[in-house]
Amino acid sequence: MIFVSVGTHDQQFNRLLKEIDKLVENKKISESIFAQTGNSIYIPKKFKHKKFLGLEEFDKNVKKCEIFITHAGEGNIGTGLQYEKRMIVVPRLKKFGEHTNDHQLELAEAIGKEKQAIVCNPEGIEAALKKIKKLKPKKTEHAKRIIALIEEFEKNNFKK
Repeated sequence: MIFVSVGTHDQQFNRLLKEIDKLVENKKISESIFAQTGNSIYIPKKFKHKKFLGLEEFDKNVKKCEIFITHAGEGNIGTGLQYEKRMIVVPRLKKFGEHTNDHQLELAEAIGKEKQAIVCNPEGIEAALKKIKKLKPKKTEHAKRIIALIEEFEKNNFKK
């Protein structure tokens, strides 16, 4: 199962959801998909979804998924690392009205550099899915170090 999460930010992330729908429609994704769509306006047509999940339901979906496609939010990345999930990280961008700034680019770059996820834009998901099986998430201790780095980055650099 593929779990997709756009987070709970006030702005939409329609680009990601539309691309997943397109890939399913064109038979580029055959696995079952469940998505947490947040404040996105786009309503997926080809996979199951729910706007918001409680923490327990969110954790359950991350634990059981084989692939976690997520925005570059610190909480989602941290959860994926905690459960050693193969992740595709797609940063939200200010120019598309997906966030107030582009801090997710830096978070995505950091996680990609550590080879803990494949980072791409929505149009790169198909290629990322072809590479994801080779990704070997590191053990929890390493993930905790990265989580701490991300939290420190957010504390020192995030500006609303």
